[in-house]
Amino acid sequence: MSKKNSFVVIAVALCAILAAGGILASNMGFKLNYPIAKPGTGGSKTGNNTISLPYFRQTGLNDAFELIKDIEGVTAPPFSKVVSVSKFLEASDGLQTYTGRMGSPGSNFTLTAGEGYRVQMSADVNYIVVGAHDPVHPAQLDAAGAGSKTGTNDYAPPYNVTAATAFDLIKDIEGVTAPPFSKVVSVSKFLVASDGLQTYTGRMGSPGSNFNITPGESYRIQMSVTVPAYIASHY
Repeated sequence: MSKKNSFVVIAVALCAILAAGGILASNMGFKLNYPIAKPGTGGSKTGNNTISLPYFRQTGLNDAFELIKDIEGVTAPPFSKVVSVSKFLEASDGLQTYTGRMGSPGSNFTLTAGEGYRVQMSADVNYIVVGAHDPVHPAQLDAAGAGSKTGTNDYAPPYNVTAATAFDLIKDIEGVTAPPFSKVVSVSKFLVASDGLQTYTGRMGSPGSNFNITPGESYRIQMSVTVPAYIASHY
């Protein structure tokens, strides 16, 4: 179940016009078939996957418990597919993990637009994500200090973001068309095969390769300057 080969996005304009193969819209709805894999599928090491959700989520999808139920396709426990859902904690560079199971450690948490999550799976699921974009919702990208340990943020780009690559995303956050960069230290993507990160700085001579931005994935963005209200450029 390869994300590259099986992933499909269908965008339906809510307040927009679809024209000649291009989406001309600032507010649109989405239906995304997003594969999330157990260990061993697609080279996954531990069944950990990143996930981002539309900024306007479907009704009732408000917290980690509801997300687990939605991925499982059930209205209540027991759960057989989702091991846990985690959110990144800026203050510690750690994770807050929730299993949705009675007696298990970890607390439920609220889902926030523009925030990415980790989902660990014990079974493969093609998760159908439904929602819409909020074109005026700002994301706060924090530098070290002010509650952030290292200036790392777990960011979920909108599905209709114009940035095609990590380099494009850095430029968009910086508000420039080319280096030098003064705010973004790096953008990283999660690697399912190693549970590690592929990190790209966008700077000449720095290690790391540019990579594509994929709808449904979230990314770690490290900042040297806080950008308090970033609104991604979008179609």
